Amino acid sequence: MARDYYGILGVDKAATDADIKKAYRKLARKYHPDVNPSEEAAEKFREASVAHEVLTDPEKRRIVDMGGDPMEQGGGMPGQGFGGGGGFGDIFEAFFGGGAGGSRGPRSRVQPGNDALLRTAITLAEAYAGVKKDITVDTAVLCDHCEGSGSESKAKPVTCGECHGSGEVQEVQRSFLGNIMTSRPCPVCDGYGEIIKDPCTRCSGGGRVKKRRDLVVNVPAGINNGMRIRMAGQGEVGHGGGPAGDLYVEISTLPHKVFQRDGDNLHLNVSVPSVDAALGAQADVEDLAGKTLTLDIPAGTQPNAQIRLAGQGMPRLRTEGRGDLIAHVTVTVPTELDDKTRELLEQIREHRSEVTSVDHDGEESGFFSRLRGKFRNR
Repeated sequence: MARDYYGILGVDKAATDADIKKAYRKLARKYHPDVNPSEEAAEKFREASVAHEVLTDPEKRRIVDMGGDPMEQGGGMPGQGFGGGGGFGDIFEAFFGGGAGGSRGPRSRVQPGNDALLRTAITLAEAYAGVKKDITVDTAVLCDHCEGSGSESKAKPVTCGECHGSGEVQEVQRSFLGNIMTSRPCPVCDGYGEIIKDPCTRCSGGGRVKKRRDLVVNVPAGINNGMRIRMAGQGEVGHGGGPAGDLYVEISTLPHKVFQRDGDNLHLNVSVPSVDAALGAQADVEDLAGKTLTLDIPAGTQPNAQIRLAGQGMPRLRTEGRGDLIAHVTVTVPTELDDKTRELLEQIREHRSEVTSVDHDGEESGFFSRLRGKFRNR
């Protein structure tokens, strides 16, 4: 659990730097070992010093405001915990004679590269069959001039003469508490502890350069919208020629003029004339692979009926089988009738003797039934 640094100093989150420093000076005068030699006072002075360091550092304060703890090992500020060797560690060592942790040491010049994310669009037919997709990515690649060494002559780095390989330099700062020894990254070698004497003219010693690359991504059949494909080692090469990260390709599927996808199922709308709905009929539909499928429309098919073709939908990703193809029926009624058609329909009406009626509560159906259902579920 993150410590309450504001509470330790007795200030709120809106406190200014001046407020924080004032609160810290007040606690330091009360709990400084020269004033109060008790172990409890030493602990409170230590806590106040840490809180002061954290809240006067903009980056560390941002981490605290986000709910983190920058002084915890691995807690968002790598290498700057209690054993980090700077800030509070130096103050503690100056007043209490060591034991606050050793030096951070030089950081490695070779760093792993970051992952990269790219988005690409495919058609529903490509998602149905799978496709090899050409993509272009701008990322950092190994410098082919120095082969990642960062040196024009490919020579190994030499020890920094300023920090003697430690990656840090120490300096004395005066404060109201007295002289304090602090450490900071060596400005000559940037904390690496070593120097490249003849930096590469192409990558300036970084061991990597920006480059546009053309790649091919294998999109498997059945992939769904929003899924990502991982291409190991195709991301950004790290500083100093470090190992490359991964490239993730996020897939988006373009709309189709006939089919809509729902999981592994495909849906389409079919308009059926009222005579065909009454007598039964067949309709042909071309699937996403170009194959012609036949829909059998049973006699007496009603509006909003569904006709299902099992196993004719999308392939299931990385497994066997397919979803279903589901046709949603819309029954169309003619609006313009010639004399012959009207005469035949009149004969059918007289023959069947059906009466238009209003549905009653005894048998709920249609729009009002669905409307009542919605209100009951609220």
